[in-house]
Amino acid sequence: VETPEEQETSTDNAEESNHDPHYEPIVSLPEQDVKTLEEDEEELFKMRAKLYRFASENEPPEWKERGTGDVKLLKHKEKGTIRLLMRRDRTLKICANHNIFPVMELKPNAGSDRAWVWNTLADFADEHPKPELLAIRFLNAENAQKFKVKFDECKEEVRKSQDGSGENTDSANKVAEKLEELSVKDKTKTEEKREEEKEKAAAEEKK
Repeated sequence: VETPEEQETSTDNAEESNHDPHYEPIVSLPEQDVKTLEEDEEELFKMRAKLYRFASENEPPEWKERGTGDVKLLKHKEKGTIRLLMRRDRTLKICANHNIFPVMELKPNAGSDRAWVWNTLADFADEHPKPELLAIRFLNAENAQKFKVKFDECKEEVRKSQDGSGENTDSANKVAEKLEELSVKDKTKTEEKREEEKEKAAAEEKK
């Protein structure tokens, strides 16, 4: 049996354990209205996929995974421009962010009917624009085809918009030439590396 003193002590301990202090912040900060720039855009397409970039700076050059998430095609409500935007799951960090141009072409990825490869001269995923060779893979061939159909529709819409505004077609042709040049360079680097590996393997066999 507890003495009155012990009962009083146990009561005090219970009150302390149930005590939930509430502290007011010393400085009250106003709520920040965070914008993603998507507020000014219309969502034309959205689908889950996995993105890769061709790391030509590596030795040997290789495809590196950039992230998995929703790829979107967004049209600016005032400017009429269309961009491709993709964010990683959970972190929402941007892994692809570039405008769509009529000269861009989705090419089938070797050995897969659910993946596409394309070039962009200015991807802003890392804030600073730089040329990239990208690949995207979908859950199945049907989803991949839906993406291509919408991608091509966006290209045509941008082309009509450029024609209507009298935009210089020479600049578009230059972009096409640079994209093709970029693609050829990446392909050449890969082929050269493969040839080197074959020669090394042949030399090892002779030894």
